Amino acid sequence: MELVVLQKLGLAALLGIIVGWERHLKKNPAGMRTHALVTLGTCAFTVIGVHVLAAPSSAIIPIIQATIIGLGFLGAGLIFEGQEQTRGLTTAAEVWTLASVGILVGLGNYFLAVAMTLLVLIILLPLRWIEEKISP
Repeated sequence: MELVVLQKLGLAALLGIIVGWERHLKKNPAGMRTHALVTLGTCAFTVIGVHVLAAPSSAIIPIIQATIIGLGFLGAGLIFEGQEQTRGLTTAAEVWTLASVGILVGLGNYFLAVAMTLLVLIILLPLRWIEEKISP
């Protein structure tokens, strides 16, 4: 069991690092460490329910709900409102979305976790380029 849990935690952290690397390159305040900690933490809370407590599926739902609510507070701290613009909305949304990646890994849904990570990267990379091209 310990090896499976360690593999889940490692994969969750790796997927967070991959997305965080893109954010690091764009000089965003939430980079590789932040993203890895979000996916690792959400995976860990899920793993606690699945493996450590061996809870039934219905008992894991409150753990996931509490984790998502807690991440809402973290995301709120990433949003800055200035005189001319609001910054950090994408990063906050991304951190919140990456929580689902950690949860999916913790539940053993590796395919969906990797697919979610790829979708996040597609949203961040090509869509940024498109936004820059169509912005006035």
